[in-house]
Amino acid sequence: MVTTSDSIYINGLGNISPQKTSDNSNFLKEPVTSVTNRLACIEPNYRDFISPDILRRMGRLIKMGVASSRICLEDAGCSMPDAIITGTGLGCLEDTEKFLGTLVRNKEELLTPTSFIQSTHNTVSAQIALLLKCHNYNFTYVHRGWSFESALTDAMVQIKNGRASTVLAGGMDELTNGSFAITSRLGHWRRKPADTACLFSNPAKGSIAGEGSAFFLLSSAPGPSTYAVLSGLQTFNPKSLNNSLPAILEGFLGQAGMLPGDIDLALCGMNGDTSSDSIYKELTDSLGNSGIAAWKHLSGEYQTSSAFGLWMASMIMKSGDIPDQAVIRGTGERPVKTILIYNHHLGLNHSFILIRKP
Repeated sequence: MVTTSDSIYINGLGNISPQKTSDNSNFLKEPVTSVTNRLACIEPNYRDFISPDILRRMGRLIKMGVASSRICLEDAGCSMPDAIITGTGLGCLEDTEKFLGTLVRNKEELLTPTSFIQSTHNTVSAQIALLLKCHNYNFTYVHRGWSFESALTDAMVQIKNGRASTVLAGGMDELTNGSFAITSRLGHWRRKPADTACLFSNPAKGSIAGEGSAFFLLSSAPGPSTYAVLSGLQTFNPKSLNNSLPAILEGFLGQAGMLPGDIDLALCGMNGDTSSDSIYKELTDSLGNSGIAAWKHLSGEYQTSSAFGLWMASMIMKSGDIPDQAVIRGTGERPVKTILIYNHHLGLNHSFILIRKP
């Protein structure tokens, strides 16, 4: 658990997702809906962020990561962060599949190194650093459903301990045909396409697969475009703690001097899967009159989808508006000053992220 009395500010955002999110001035004004069981990112013109000679050698996730990090840095007005910390569940899958495919087809001979070099999980953070000429602290976490939360925890610790004043933190994962086929066999996704606009009113076994790359510029001081204050974060497994979700939440909020009733909005990672969403119900039933919203019908489910959740929460905090398509239970006239982001991945990796109005 990380909670801090020292304010950590979210001063910049950059998000490439299945929604039109690459422009922070357009907060889900035209949500993209479809009848499908997988969502792909709406990608910008990468030439606006990366020179063509470098661009042609990049894999898809690297392009998404570099572009979303550039959007974030420009949004915050920062040219050089003190640290770059990322999280990814599965890394650069496209390049991994290319390398392994070539390995089999060529019988382990005449292999080009590019796909192998770019298949490592820390490629995105390394490429961002190379393009920025940033020689500062650089780390990538690969902790399954806690990958983004681990990166965020490290970023908070770096700032709290005075080792950095600005940290570029992000989470990203991509969806490929190969990974979708494998996880489909495991029963993760809907067998038949579902309408994402009414995903929660038609619960069934399986969710909608997704992907995305979201970055945040965290700082020890507010900036001209500050979105929110990052107040706390906890990763946990209820079974290992031998405790109920409401009790774990009460302990988490107690570290920040709050009670469950103080939460104005709970942004939850519900994904339309009956077994997964039943876990969220245990928590939402304990929150009384707090508003409830969701994001995975917009982004899809993937191991670092909580980064999309934090992006949405930050946008809500700054704009004061909760997109209609995200609302599960309304907030009425209650202004949003505190947001709790609750997510779990496959019922194993649970996390709380708490943000407040600056």
